[in-house]
Amino acid sequence: LCLTKRSQDSVMHITLRWIELAVEEQRAYVMRLLDALEVTDRDKRLKVARAILYLAQGVFDECDTEVDVLHWSRHNIFLLYEMGIFTALLELLSMEIDNSQACSSAVRKPAISLADSTELRVLLSIMYLMVETIRVQTEDDRPEWVAARAAFKNELGSPLYNGEPFALLLFTMVTKFCSMNAPHFPMKKVLLLVFVHKCIKVVRAMRAASPPASAIELIEQQQQQKRGRRSRRPLVKQDSLDTYNERDPFKNDDSRDEEEDPEDTDSGIEGEVDPLDRDVIIQPPPPPPPLRPPTERVNFPKGLPWAPKVREKDIEHFLETSRNKFIGFTLGNDTETLVGLPRPIHESVKTLKQVLLFIPSISLSHLRISLSLPGEEEVEETPAEMLYLGMLPNLSQYVIALLKLLLAAAPTSKAKTDSINILADVLPEEMPITVLQSMKLGIDVNRHKEIIVKAISALLLLLLKHFKLNHIYQFEIVSQHLVFANCIPLILKFFNQNIMSYISAKNSICVLDFPHCVVHEMPELTAESLEAGDSNQFCWRNLFSCINLLRILNKLTKWKHSRTMMLVVFKSAPILKRALKVKQAMMQLYVLKLLKIQTKYLGRQWRKSNMKTMSAIYQKVRHRLNDDWAYGNDIDARPWDFQAEECALRESIEKFNSRRYDKNKNGDFTPVDNCLQSVLGQRVDLPEDFHYSYELWLEREVFSQPIQWEGLLQNP
Repeated sequence: LCLTKRSQDSVMHITLRWIELAVEEQRAYVMRLLDALEVTDRDKRLKVARAILYLAQGVFDECDTEVDVLHWSRHNIFLLYEMGIFTALLELLSMEIDNSQACSSAVRKPAISLADSTELRVLLSIMYLMVETIRVQTEDDRPEWVAARAAFKNELGSPLYNGEPFALLLFTMVTKFCSMNAPHFPMKKVLLLVFVHKCIKVVRAMRAASPPASAIELIEQQQQQKRGRRSRRPLVKQDSLDTYNERDPFKNDDSRDEEEDPEDTDSGIEGEVDPLDRDVIIQPPPPPPPLRPPTERVNFPKGLPWAPKVREKDIEHFLETSRNKFIGFTLGNDTETLVGLPRPIHESVKTLKQVLLFIPSISLSHLRISLSLPGEEEVEETPAEMLYLGMLPNLSQYVIALLKLLLAAAPTSKAKTDSINILADVLPEEMPITVLQSMKLGIDVNRHKEIIVKAISALLLLLLKHFKLNHIYQFEIVSQHLVFANCIPLILKFFNQNIMSYISAKNSICVLDFPHCVVHEMPELTAESLEAGDSNQFCWRNLFSCINLLRILNKLTKWKHSRTMMLVVFKSAPILKRALKVKQAMMQLYVLKLLKIQTKYLGRQWRKSNMKTMSAIYQKVRHRLNDDWAYGNDIDARPWDFQAEECALRESIEKFNSRRYDKNKNGDFTPVDNCLQSVLGQRVDLPEDFHYSYELWLEREVFSQPIQWEGLLQNP
């Protein structure tokens, strides 16, 4: 560990081990590092930054086990944050972003390599380690660490540099990279620093279904059934059949409409495991899942996994239809008056309202819209609000840049000369010359792309979720920018591949993972060991990316008729149905949701040929009591007018932005205070001579005027 004295230019080497120093001595050394970051010599700054990175990585040269490395990494990172290292790194990062000389030099280079982004990668690595470590809460956290976590969270959400949030600075790096103005920026590290990992627990108790059978599988099953008739089988209890050889929910689905590629006709996961393990459920990554499920019987909850939902609008529509049928007129939005309606209608409304009360169906979106009318209160400066305010002027550029990176990292994309180069922070200065080096570089490139897809998919999902919680129109404008930038066909293109191969990809080298590689002795890498890959049956990184992209697609199309029709036009049904081969409950849930919203438009023949898929939708997706999604309803199957729907939405969004963020506010959208107490309680600036003429004004305008008391008693 190299530290630079404040008064000397020479480098002092520590003779004592870091883990043997007292906390006060460690603070003193960190303070020297902090002072040394301000030197003008670029090489010395880089040397000090590497020393800080070594501390953040857990002084692994002094540790014997991986647990020790993680322990000292956490201890050192909280110490670095306490001493103000993050703020100093932020200033250095801003200097590197604004370094026009480095940007112009990178633009002129024919090929960008790792050497062009050394300083940036060191700074981003330290900041990423600090963000990831501080945000995770553990049982043995000290009280000062808990306080530091809260302070760090507020710091990241507030304007840190030049009055902008930290995330906005990183978004600026993304747009500069995609516009070819800074091709040396390490995009993988930038994107990883933006997004925060999330976990969902609802679907953990849901059982994964077997994938739909392909044509070849159906033929093989028929042949096996014919052969099975010739042999006598002993009687087996029904519960044993359910446990060890559950019938496939999708087995009899007709796959003629899928137009599957020959490479997609394999049985995927199901063909790789023992028949007794057919219904293995892929659980979330932490902790690592067992390769085999337990032998004892698992008791899954009976019935539907979700409680049904009803919107207020659904009750209004139901009563409007009933009144037109039985009475001949309607009462608007009245959901209370049931006079003249038969008794079954009374019972139906009662049932709908019970579900409405059980699950509050007045969504946050509608509540936000009602609060957005003229006269709303002052806007709370939440982190999401400040981020939206900073992103708003260049929001379309940020969205397009992220989708460009996602397209370049997708496995189905072809290399083009005019596409952006996302391999700048993975390619070495000297290209490999041996087969082993080429294989290792190929694994690094594929892993690099997978991490970029993971980061972008999580980032887009987080933007949609946080903006929807902050205000529905903020969510809608991001969604509309994504739709206009062809996000829907891009995601469908991503899934139009051999999804089983993508989920089970082995683009990782376990012996090179940190901190394993710095604690244990490095074994000799061979072409055979690289080709074999790791022992994991699934790539959790790619599974996480697929689920995120499906959730984004659901958020973009939910309650949007024109966007749902885009799924139909782009023939997403066979693509999504192939994704059901992945036997993971959460992924299957979001695939089935996307199939459900377009089922009524796919025709009777499709529904007839895919009854097992329809049954899976009934079993796994939340329903609304009066939802007729499985039938072609003429009311919902209205003409597809994409332009009219999107223009109406854009008009509402522009009014919201003008009313809330336009400094030169239009008079039509100026808030009006209609509260009597508020108006009377306001301080009014009066002219200086007011108190001289006030009594005369009262005598002339009030006391001398006759009052028509009888007129006040009459109705107007």
